[in-house]
Amino acid sequence: MRIAPLQDRSIAMALRALVACALLCAAATAAAAQRASLDETLAAVVKVKTFINPDGRTVSSLGREREGAGVVIDASGLIVTIGYLMVEAHAVEVTTRDGKTLPADVVGYDHETGFGLLRTVTPPGLKPMPLGHSSDLKVDDPVLVAGHGGASGVTAARVVAKREFAGSWEYLLDEAIFTAPPNPAWSGAALVTRDGKLAGIGSLIVGDAKGDGTPSPGNMFVPVDRLAPVMADLIADGRIAGPGRPWLGVAAEDMLGRLVVTRVTPDSPAARAGLRRGDVIEGVAGTTTDGLAVLYRKMWALGAAGVTVPLDVRRDGTTRRLDVQSIDRLDHLKLKSTF
Repeated sequence: MRIAPLQDRSIAMALRALVACALLCAAATAAAAQRASLDETLAAVVKVKTFINPDGRTVSSLGREREGAGVVIDASGLIVTIGYLMVEAHAVEVTTRDGKTLPADVVGYDHETGFGLLRTVTPPGLKPMPLGHSSDLKVDDPVLVAGHGGASGVTAARVVAKREFAGSWEYLLDEAIFTAPPNPAWSGAALVTRDGKLAGIGSLIVGDAKGDGTPSPGNMFVPVDRLAPVMADLIADGRIAGPGRPWLGVAAEDMLGRLVVTRVTPDSPAARAGLRRGDVIEGVAGTTTDGLAVLYRKMWALGAAGVTVPLDVRRDGTTRRLDVQSIDRLDHLKLKSTF
């Protein structure tokens, strides 16, 4: 008469074991499916190797052969990458994670955003990575930074800042994305959100990702939200429609509150106007400049490419006015491309 309760307990224990096994199996199946989905997403990140026009204006600073990553964003093989990898390229090779190498054409380049577009000559047979919304990213959000090379090129990171970025090469983003820790294969790398969407393209490795004055190594990304407004023009014409911003060909750095010229591009408007390395840019048209971002906004507010930019320059203890006849940056480059 006492056997029945023991049997009931045995049956209950067996049922609990079966349920636990089923839950574990379901969890394992879900985890495997998630890994497979992530693996498929990351397969859209490809290696990009470019061969640059020997007469290219960027050869001296960026080299004749360049390597980095790009992200396949449609089934035809359209790839978004960082522009400095492919500007002035005359040939491009794309290598998939499984080792297949495909030639690619240059589609377009946009200096203002920093994006470049390529397209493989034949479809790569990869699932495109869907575009996300970089505006949805918040500080401290977890992300993946995926360079080329499969799993070895992927690092887990967090968003540590979203802030203005001014580059010394006449480049400004109102809001760039900064992540940490840094991925050493940052050029053209994909910034991937937790739901497997593309949020940005890798541009730089930096030492101050947080932007608060403390050492914080990380990466800077161009937000993917900046791609949609220019993509149609890049695909159709290789460049954005209309006149570009004024470009001078001067690189400057903020040194102890002074904008010091560190490089003048040969045969550029700045070079022709007589700007020199070591000059200090004090203002534009009599108004002072406080940092690179202010300098650029004052220059660009004067009008489109072709406008004269009156720079107030201090040299040898004397301030002088240099009138620089600006041009469109793309008109200075040797764009032997396929668009």
